[in-house]
Order: sequence, then C-alpha cells, then structure tokens
Amino acid sequence: MRALVLLCCFVASLLLPGQAEAEDVSEEAPLRDRSHVEKTLMLNEDKPTDDFSVVLQRLRKIYHSSIKPLEQSYKYNELRQHEITDGEITSKPMVLFLGPWSVGKSTMINYLLGLENTRYQLYTGAEPTTSEFTVLMHGPKLKTIEGIVMAADSARSFSPLEKFGQNFLEKLIGIEVPHKLLERVTFVDTPGIIENRKQQERGYPFNDVCQWFIDRADLIFVVFDPTKLDVGLELEMLFRQLKGRESQIRIILNKADNLAMQMLMRVYGALFWSLAPLINVTEPPRVYVSSFWPYDYKPDTHRDLFLREEISLLEDLNQVIENRLENKIAFIRQYAIRVRIHALLVDRYLQTYKDKMTFFSDGELVFKDIVEDPDKFYIFKTILAKTNVSKFDLPNREAYKDFFGINPISSFKLLSQQCSYMGGCFLDKIERAITQELPSLLGSLGLGKNPGALNCDKTGCGETPKNRYRKP
Repeated sequence: MRALVLLCCFVASLLLPGQAEAEDVSEEAPLRDRSHVEKTLMLNEDKPTDDFSVVLQRLRKIYHSSIKPLEQSYKYNELRQHEITDGEITSKPMVLFLGPWSVGKSTMINYLLGLENTRYQLYTGAEPTTSEFTVLMHGPKLKTIEGIVMAADSARSFSPLEKFGQNFLEKLIGIEVPHKLLERVTFVDTPGIIENRKQQERGYPFNDVCQWFIDRADLIFVVFDPTKLDVGLELEMLFRQLKGRESQIRIILNKADNLAMQMLMRVYGALFWSLAPLINVTEPPRVYVSSFWPYDYKPDTHRDLFLREEISLLEDLNQVIENRLENKIAFIRQYAIRVRIHALLVDRYLQTYKDKMTFFSDGELVFKDIVEDPDKFYIFKTILAKTNVSKFDLPNREAYKDFFGINPISSFKLLSQQCSYMGGCFLDKIERAITQELPSLLGSLGLGKNPGALNCDKTGCGETPKNRYRKP
C-alpha cells in the first residue's frame, strides 16, 4: 500500500503543473469533436420516444395485485429496508456516478450532455465542489428542485429518501434540463469521497444514502484519476456496499491523456492492485481508460485508444437505456422471488413454533430457541426440500433474529390462512406472477410486439401517482 501511495504522489508531481496549465488555457484549448457521442447515443435521430407507459402501468398492476399483498402481510420491507414505490416502477434508468473528490464526475456528466459553457453545466473545479446529491432529469426548461419537494412528490422515485432526515434533504437537489438524452435516462452526481472526513461531519448517513442509490441504479460508474488511487476506509466501505452489483459496475480511469503510455500502464496496474481485495469476483468489472471532458486530447497521446474506449462506454450506456423495460421487469420478478422466499420462511418459523408449543410451554422461550438455532428445527432445509427455492437465494439466518426481535411471531398468519374466496391465496398469486405473468410480459417485448398496443382496459393500468405539494 505504501508503494501505491508513493506512486500516486509521483504521478501527482507529474500531473499538477500540467493540470494547472490546462485550467489556465482550457478556454483557449480546441474542443473535441462530439459527433461520436451524438451518433452512439442516437441523439440526432428524429424518431419519437417510445411510449412504454402501458407496459409500465401493467407492471405496476402486477406488483400491486400479486406481490405487494404478501410483501406487506409478512413485512418484507423491514427485512430488506427496500420498499418499491410506483415512481420507482415507472422511473427511467438511473446512472450513478461515484468516486473520490475531483476525479471528474461532474465534468464527465457535463461532457456527456454537452453542457459545457452553458447555463446548465454543473460547477467543477480542482477542489471538492460537489457537496450535494445532484439528480439530473428531463424537463421542458431549466429548473432547480429542492430535495424536500422531490421527496414529497410520489410521482417521482425519490419519496423514500425522507427517511434519511431533513439534513440530507437539504443536500439533495434536482435539476431539470431540456436534453434529449435525459428523456431516456437519469444521471445522479454524488459528493466526492474524502477519506479524512468522518460520516458524522456530513450531518446525514452518507453510506446509507449511497446504498439507497446503489440499490436502484441500472449502471454505476466508479471514477478514478491517476492521482487518487489509494483506498481508504470510506472507499472500502463503498465497495462493500457494491457487492452483489458487480454486473452494474464500470470502473473509469479518467484524465488518462495526462500520462505517457508507460506511466499509464503502471497506474492501470496500480488501480487493479488497490481494488483487487475489494472486488471478490471471478470476472472483474470493465475498466474504461480515457479523458472525459470537452477539450481535445493532449498531444502525443494515444488518441485512437481513448476514443475507442469512450465509444465503448457510450455503447454500454446506450445498451442500458435500450434494455430499460427488460431490466425493470426482471428486477420486479427478482424482487417477487425474494418476497416469496421470505414469506415461506416466516410461515415455516410460525408452523414450527405452533408444533412445539404445548399447554405448559413458555412461548417466548420456545420461539427464542427456534430463532437462535433454526438448523436444529430444519427451518431452511425444509424450505429447500419442499419448495422451488435455490439455496443461493436464501437470506442470512442472522437477519431473522433482528427481524423477529421487532416483529413478534404472533403478529403473523400461516400462508394457508392468507386466502379469500374472491381474492384467492396470496402465495398462489405471487407464484403466478413469477412463473406466468412477468415472463409473459417480458416475452411480449422479446417478440417485438408494440408496447403501446396493449389495452389499458384489459390490463387495468391504474391511476397516475399525484404530487401532494402541487396545487390543483
């Protein structure tokens, strides 16, 4: 690690004079050609934006009628701390930018959207400049939205952020920009990680807020630059939160044109060396090496390599946008599978508790024995043997100690009692959604059917969520 820090210091000694000079001449430096950005992201095409509202409303209908009843009955959101809202179901893909301070996250967003030297651009600088979570959305005109308003608007997907307190909402800001790319995607810029700053100094639970955005992001860009490769406690905590989301992670080594090729190769190796202990997967995340800002590459650098890397990243971003509906349906189906497994486990805990209770038993001691050692009563093995559940999908046993510490077992009903003559059984409905309704909806997209051709009268699209702050 000391060698890594020394390498960063050496690279910084090479970069800082050049960077200072670059900041002085940036206004006079030639701008880079953006035609590949417009072409790859299809920003110049005049075709109308696809109307997926009917499909999304049908998905919302399936969630409310087939998944949410079981989710609420067995209080799944208290186990996972993740409650799906209508705004989240109908939201656009979210691209999240994370990384140390002043590595070029805000500059990269300005470059992708072509906001440089306009009144829309995000403020950038060599010092830590972004202290807020900034959400860039599409709107008819430039408009800034305060965090408290975003959290109050149930038509958006940010209402659950209220749980992080008013101090955080003051650090949340939304910006509506009339840009064609933002019609299809939402960008989230985050405060840079500063290793010598304690979480308490931020005034809100920074890691918890990051986790909220990570759980909902379709694509996560973790940005580094050659001078900030060392991994401290806050960055290490961030990568722990990213576990399980490796398929969404893309590593970006920014400002690459500030280095000669030999030094760039050393920095590239040092980046992998520092991140290797934090990413324990067989296939590491894709790493893009380029310089994401509007000005031309430095002379005598590998322009062709950087351009190909940039186009590859843009294609990656465009793929996420194109697969919006498929990813959303797959996410809801995965969520439904987890809700079903949770309900089966709670049902098994409850059934075991009822079987072990006698007239003279102390109910509290009996259930404590079951929770402390569920394997003794074959709780999890019974679920694997009698239901179509993979052992890799089972939640942590320890999580149920906390769950039942808050929710008494007596507050739940057996699955066999969660049925009605008119509505059917909760378990049957969620299993039908997992095995039939959601795959059918996904299949209709794969066959190239027109999403707009689905009939709202048949699917029951429901009403659009309302903003309780908006005057009638």
